[in-house]
Amino acid sequence: MLTASWATFVELIATPFQHLELIWGIVPLYVGWLLNELTSTKANFRTAIQTGFSFLWAAAQWLYPYFKARGGPHLALETMLPINLFVSFTVLGLGVFALVCGLRRRFPKYARFLGYTRFANYFMIAIFPIQAHYLAWSWERVIAIGEFAGPVWLGLHFGLLPLRGRP
Repeated sequence: MLTASWATFVELIATPFQHLELIWGIVPLYVGWLLNELTSTKANFRTAIQTGFSFLWAAAQWLYPYFKARGGPHLALETMLPINLFVSFTVLGLGVFALVCGLRRRFPKYARFLGYTRFANYFMIAIFPIQAHYLAWSWERVIAIGEFAGPVWLGLHFGLLPLRGRP
């Protein structure tokens, strides 16, 4: 079971780098993730801005192919699968909300989670090839994303600890 999940996880991570047109969208997410890993682990307004930017960037990359210029630009939503549409607009909405919270320097009650950028970037990177329609949504891929979330986070947390300066 773990071997199949590993193969699926590697497929999710490798796919964006096998298609030149996806690199422009995925590399900024990796750079943002690395920079976030080198900063404080506490949620704050700066990390909320980082979360907002990452979410907006990912959503823009996923929605861009659906903009058509027939009599003026509009979004061709009828060509998008419902799950992709739901995920794209959820990420877009959370991105705007996180950015506004960070810029206003105030979190509404129960919205402080938007300041935890690290975990959010992992999920944006993991689902990127699915949302970009280079891989299809499947339970196998969702399970692999969930199974490797902890090990990836632990590996980055402890692997980059010496570069952070303090735990």
